[in-house]
Amino acid sequence: MDNFIVSARKYRPSTFKQVVGQESITSTLQNAIKNNHLAQAFLFTGPRGVGKTTCARILAKTINCLSPTDEMEPCNECESCTSFNNNASFNIHELDAASNNSVDDIRNLVDQVRIPPQAGKYKVYIIDEVHMLSASAFNAFLKTLEEPPEYAKFILATTEKHKILPTILSRCQIFDFKRISVEDIANHLSWVAESENIDADKEALHVIAQKADGALRDALSTFDQIVSFSGNNITYKDVIENLNILDYEYYFKIVDYILNGDTSSLLLTFHEILENGFDGQHFLTGLSEHFRHLLVVKDKATLKLLEAGPALKEKYGTQSARCNAGFILQALEITNKYDLSYKSSNHKKLHVEIALIKLSSVQWTEVKQQVTASAQPKQQYITKEVISTTVQEVKKQPETPQVSEQKVTYKQVDEKKEPEVEKKPEDRKTISGTIKKPQVVDKRNISNVSIKSTLDALKNKQNKADAEKEEQVIITKFDQQRLETVWSSFANEYKAKSPTFGSVIEKYKPELVDNFRIRMKVDNMIIAKDVLNMAALLEYLKKELNNNQITIEPVLPGKKEKKVVLTDREKFEVMAQKYPGIRQLKDQLNLELDM
Repeated sequence: MDNFIVSARKYRPSTFKQVVGQESITSTLQNAIKNNHLAQAFLFTGPRGVGKTTCARILAKTINCLSPTDEMEPCNECESCTSFNNNASFNIHELDAASNNSVDDIRNLVDQVRIPPQAGKYKVYIIDEVHMLSASAFNAFLKTLEEPPEYAKFILATTEKHKILPTILSRCQIFDFKRISVEDIANHLSWVAESENIDADKEALHVIAQKADGALRDALSTFDQIVSFSGNNITYKDVIENLNILDYEYYFKIVDYILNGDTSSLLLTFHEILENGFDGQHFLTGLSEHFRHLLVVKDKATLKLLEAGPALKEKYGTQSARCNAGFILQALEITNKYDLSYKSSNHKKLHVEIALIKLSSVQWTEVKQQVTASAQPKQQYITKEVISTTVQEVKKQPETPQVSEQKVTYKQVDEKKEPEVEKKPEDRKTISGTIKKPQVVDKRNISNVSIKSTLDALKNKQNKADAEKEEQVIITKFDQQRLETVWSSFANEYKAKSPTFGSVIEKYKPELVDNFRIRMKVDNMIIAKDVLNMAALLEYLKKELNNNQITIEPVLPGKKEKKVVLTDREKFEVMAQKYPGIRQLKDQLNLELDM
């Protein structure tokens, strides 16, 4: 029995061309080799299983190859290439920093760097998982990494770039490896399946690629697992059973039941999913992703975001055509909400069932609204252009006592009689089109009618009514006491709405002058310019005093005389002018004023 070699090792790329999904990095490395612009140290960083160590080995083999190709690929035939392929090369060294992360390990490596290569051009040191080195090991490695010998090249590989010291990063040429796309992984798996004479469905390979999450090594490991399960014939059913993936057919059925409002089938299908051993939160996450796919396929520009096979894309497009964007957005909101609150729920099954019922009710509500909207009669709107055209046509028509296409003439008759209908119907043009109906003639004598004249008449009538209303004069006499009572009442009520204005009103008493003019004292004229509050005060006074001839005149209170402080001498002079005898008394008593 031959030893089995896993696909990740058996089909590991040996040239830059065979590397999957990293074209920009491989072409950059090839150009650097071709132009002799190789850096002294490289740092390959990125997720697991995307080709970091593989590219490091290919780069090390290529720069030591004795006869590289024109595309700067290793020949795999020279002594250096064959020795490397047989793991017997003395110029290429690999160090696993996860298990050799001490200062002593780095010191041994530095001692080896001092020895030049015996055969070949470069000595290449590949340090995998370099982020596992200790801080002391990093510091011991700094000097050698900054100033290595001309023949020494260092290639560091890591999945956690943030754990590496900035001093190390600054000494390296950094290459960021990206996750491999689902399409690239699926195509590579198809090539591996053909090489192994395995018949595999495209949909099955797409599921494996999606499960790998951008890591080709994980995809190849899963592929070997499926081959062990199903043999040389890989089907979609085998993949979802082995990987414990919920079949997308369930999601299509769930959405169909939601669109049809079939709540019973909806709950029974979810019960079947739980019976098959799937978790409720796993179902909600998958349903959210399904709605996301339905939204993506609605626009051709975003169709490339759907990572699925051609047949599955067509199926998503068919179901997406039945859903409007508003429903899909609400569905995404509901599924996301219940997914977040799933762990805090005490009754997990009921939690998901409520989410499904809500989804069904959302769709049913939208259908009901559409039916109601379609049942209502459509309103006909008359545009300004149609009205203008009709008015111009009316003006062009000569005035005749007969019924024309745009005007109607009436004769004076008794108002109680019904209008007569002419026996010979004629075509009559209207705004909405030409209608063949009997014309109705009301025999009241009214002048020619048009839309413009009717609107003008209504406007004039309204203006006349407003003018008559304003002309009504209401005068009820009142005295100062009545005015102060109403004034105080307004101030107390208005404080709740505007405390500042209410306090100003309450500070001074109003003064009733002739012709119902009220003087209102204010501290400054800013209060008088408060249009809204002043209007409210005037309206209140007119209503409460039943007098619409009241006017308010804001005034500033008079300035008070400034009190002057007098000295003793000034006080004596003032008193002496008022009482002259005081001065004589002062002289008789020989008194002196205190200066």
